[in-house]
Amino acid sequence: MDHKTGVKKPFRLEEIWRIRTLLEINDNLMELSLLNLAIDSKLRSSDLLSLKVADVSSNYLVFSRVLYVQQKTGNDVHFEITQKTQQTLSHWIKDQELQPTDYLFPSPRKPNQSLSYSYYRRIIRSWALALDHNPDLYGTHSLRRTKATLIYQKTKNIRAIQLLLGHTKIENTIKYLGVELEDALRLSEEIES
Repeated sequence: MDHKTGVKKPFRLEEIWRIRTLLEINDNLMELSLLNLAIDSKLRSSDLLSLKVADVSSNYLVFSRVLYVQQKTGNDVHFEITQKTQQTLSHWIKDQELQPTDYLFPSPRKPNQSLSYSYYRRIIRSWALALDHNPDLYGTHSLRRTKATLIYQKTKNIRAIQLLLGHTKIENTIKYLGVELEDALRLSEEIES
């Protein structure tokens, strides 16, 4: 199968709600928890899949904010966990009887291992298909980009996005968001000096 490479599209807000509704109807608590936390945390897939239960909760109470050290950069990144995600994760942890040292998203086939990257990617591609989208345009980075893109569209605050994503260079954030020269010029035209 020929897969397109390149920057993966973020999901739009209405698409996220459609996916959530579908997962709720199908009572798919694992994928709903994965979707919600991936969007809230804005973590790379390697960090998201490496999370242990103790990283996000204590005694079934899910934290509202987390400080996490990114594997790729070694830098700290802060992320929030919204109330809806807290509830979903708490239910997931209780339902699966996960212990603090367990992976938050354990492999369904391999004991003491996390969900694999390829399995996670297949899940996201299935969501794209459920939305009648080309699955080649979506991947694990789609979820990392989703909330960052929504925040940027609402605030145009690139520095805030840089902090939330844990980027060291603002240029990386600009490139990541796909802020092109045309966007910059349009913003400039809106500001009168």
